[in-house]
Amino acid sequence: MEALRQDDPRRFGRFTALARFHEGASAVRYVARDTATGEVALITAARPELAGLPAYRRRFQAEARTAERLAGGWVAEPLDTGEEPEAPAEGPEPLWTAAGYVPALPLAEAIGIAGPLDERALRILGAGIAEILSRVHAAGAVLQGLAPGTVLLAADGPRLTAFGPLGAAASAEARPGGQLSVRLGYLTPEQIEGKEVSAASDLFVLGLLLAYAATGTTPFTEGPAEEAARRIAEDEPELDAVPEALRELITRCLAKDPAERPTAGTVAAQLALEGAAGLARGGWLPEPLAAAVADQEARVLALDVPREDSEPEDAPTAPEPEDARTAPEPEDARPLPAPSDGPASGAPAAVVPAGDGGIGEDRGTTRFLNTGPRPPRNDRPTTQLALPHELTAPPEAAPAPAARPLPPALPGGPTAPRQPGPAHGGPAPYPAAALPAGPAGPGGPAGGPMVSLPLPPAPAPAPDPAASRRTLLTIAAAAVGGLIVGGGSVAALGSEDTAVATDDKPAPKPRRTLPGQPPEPRWSYAHPASESSPLTAAVWRDELLVVTSESQASAVDLRTGKRLWQRADGAKGQAALAAGADLVFVASPTEFLWLSPKNGKVVHRERYTDAFGDLPGLAVGRPAGSSGPVVWFTGSHTVTVKAPKPKKGKKQGKDREVVQAHFFAYDIVQRKELWRTPVPAGRAPGAPVYRVVGDRSADILVRQDAVSLTAAELKAAKGKGSVRSFDQKTGKLLWTRSYGAVSPEAATAGDEDGSLYAAVGKDLQAFETDTAKPLWRVEGSAGSAFGTPLVAGPLIHTTERSRLVGAVERGSGRLVWRRSTEVPGIGNAPSLTLSGSEKTLIAADAVQVTAFSAADGERLWKFQDIGSADPKGATVSASYRAFAAGETVVIQRDRAFYAFPVA
Repeated sequence: MEALRQDDPRRFGRFTALARFHEGASAVRYVARDTATGEVALITAARPELAGLPAYRRRFQAEARTAERLAGGWVAEPLDTGEEPEAPAEGPEPLWTAAGYVPALPLAEAIGIAGPLDERALRILGAGIAEILSRVHAAGAVLQGLAPGTVLLAADGPRLTAFGPLGAAASAEARPGGQLSVRLGYLTPEQIEGKEVSAASDLFVLGLLLAYAATGTTPFTEGPAEEAARRIAEDEPELDAVPEALRELITRCLAKDPAERPTAGTVAAQLALEGAAGLARGGWLPEPLAAAVADQEARVLALDVPREDSEPEDAPTAPEPEDARTAPEPEDARPLPAPSDGPASGAPAAVVPAGDGGIGEDRGTTRFLNTGPRPPRNDRPTTQLALPHELTAPPEAAPAPAARPLPPALPGGPTAPRQPGPAHGGPAPYPAAALPAGPAGPGGPAGGPMVSLPLPPAPAPAPDPAASRRTLLTIAAAAVGGLIVGGGSVAALGSEDTAVATDDKPAPKPRRTLPGQPPEPRWSYAHPASESSPLTAAVWRDELLVVTSESQASAVDLRTGKRLWQRADGAKGQAALAAGADLVFVASPTEFLWLSPKNGKVVHRERYTDAFGDLPGLAVGRPAGSSGPVVWFTGSHTVTVKAPKPKKGKKQGKDREVVQAHFFAYDIVQRKELWRTPVPAGRAPGAPVYRVVGDRSADILVRQDAVSLTAAELKAAKGKGSVRSFDQKTGKLLWTRSYGAVSPEAATAGDEDGSLYAAVGKDLQAFETDTAKPLWRVEGSAGSAFGTPLVAGPLIHTTERSRLVGAVERGSGRLVWRRSTEVPGIGNAPSLTLSGSEKTLIAADAVQVTAFSAADGERLWKFQDIGSADPKGATVSASYRAFAAGETVVIQRDRAFYAFPVA
């Protein structure tokens, strides 16, 4: 960290720069203060010469959007993307993003301070990164941005700052002729062989990163520089110095065949069963690193906003002759020092033009594909973070010498080997750092040979067989010689012309099932974008998935995932229940409907004005629960209470509008009301919100949601919630009781044996329902709270806001098992669903779905879907939901539905 220089910007939107935090080849990071809140932030600002390149601007902004999508857990949420800056008087608009400041050290710097990490720290580091990769891969994307300089070590766990090959992980430079030079990080065997990059490629890089963190070097560094690519593609890794307990897992990550590498979810589970956040509790950094992080935080927080009249410091630099920035240096005078942003400088480079001439649609953005109707497939080639196809050039634009393993010097300077030497003085952590370097550009020395990113498919003339053969030979030479290598395509970058030669790809090998990998979905269904989003979804007799929306109700065949029918009559439906063996019951805002499961035709309807004629204007709320043919719900209507006749000489008072509410039981097979009982109206508008928490032979137990309680009711309760008991046959209110310190908002569930289970503070407590006597208590996580428990046979399955899921014995409260879903952070507790056989427990929250063995808590698999294929589209924030249907569990997130086989 150093003082601001004379030419550094002082303002970035609402942020005031305080100091330089870190300087890289493509961007400068500043410590800044939010003028609105006073909070400290980190600004990443592109160098002006790069900000003026349209290709870099598009990519920079795309990566900022990606960071927004992945925010949470080990990814800091951006505070501002700087997409509407104030235009300066001269030059390009500044290009920057702001994120909250987290005291942390780059991994490369941390290794230089304290040496390799111990086993526990390695587990936390690897699990945290794997959790991020799992989210990226669930989106159908590939990260390609891991590097020691982009992984940060904070006091509570790792952080990742790179979201794509042109993002923070790359070292980019503006080159003569308006081109963009980008040096990538680690290479993988499939990249070297010219094959498609996939999610499995990220796992290879993760293996290299963990090996570096464990040893201070990578397994493929030793040996001649010109053979670095061959070693990555052919040699077995040297992992003797890696802790024995982690050696096998890292070896699997470094498998040459991508199909043999584990999924990100598997790696996260094997490294930290309780999740990286759980394992990191209580501190995880060695003392020297913890002290360095604390010192950094203290120095940052001590910074003051510079005065307007203060003179910024500037490091003295000798003036550079004009022609010295363009003339090539002598070959013996050009060893390539590592730039300030770490060892990524030795990575391969790609060059794209800066101009926009002839470019139509901007496709140079992060792509989240395979998130629509087709389910994502873990660790299979899906999509890449690709350069714009419009920015590619004909293959003949790049030299392709056939007689030499290394290419000749490109225009602008000769080739020179990259000199290893990270901050700690050991071998260079990047295998690509040993590859030959390219020419120098105006931004500093360039990195190694140019390597393209996988290009998105585009129509192209079919190549003749001879051309295909020549292309394959070119790829083989490029693996070592520094030509451009892409996923199934070969092109040189640097012209506005476009040409792609595509080779036939061999059929992928069948994938073996790996721990943590979700099963292949039986089908997936995407609710049409032309229709409004789903409001509710329910399973009908293990045959149909009935989905309601603002415009209609529709049904999906649970066997095939095909939509069978849609019916406008069911618009805004609040439930979909089985009315006997042959009808679907739907409650709409104005009527009860009975639909044919075959075609959705309305077989019968009961309007509330007819069924409840003595309650004019009845508004029916969401069903409180159901059992067999009986459904319970609340309803309310407004009545006019006439003012009493005034006394002689007094004025007539005004009539009053009063809301009256009732609790109903209704038989949906016989289509008749069983009973109703008056209840407090609660907070208007609408009926009070009830939820049946226990269904016993003689009575039902009901909780009223706190949101529908009036302020007077909440005050009278004195912070305690209550449970009401209604007679099953007559609806008579039997009693109302409070249970210990259970609040009105606390999650509650009861069983048929007379016990009630409720969240009390951070714990889960059992009570005898009829006497309110406490039975037992299960201690929860500090700062957390239990969600609604799920009663199943002799067990109660529990869920906590800290993302812990478990099981306890109903009778004693003895803990049977407790596991983490591996989702960091605090939010609502996951919702729980049991499979039809009750062997699999599904935990669903806003981030992912996790499947456990209900008996012993073994984590079976995880599933995620980012939900949108358009990087500029709205981010899907809806939580996951799960519906059990026989041997299938249907997972929903907003418009997307997936049917997974379960035990």
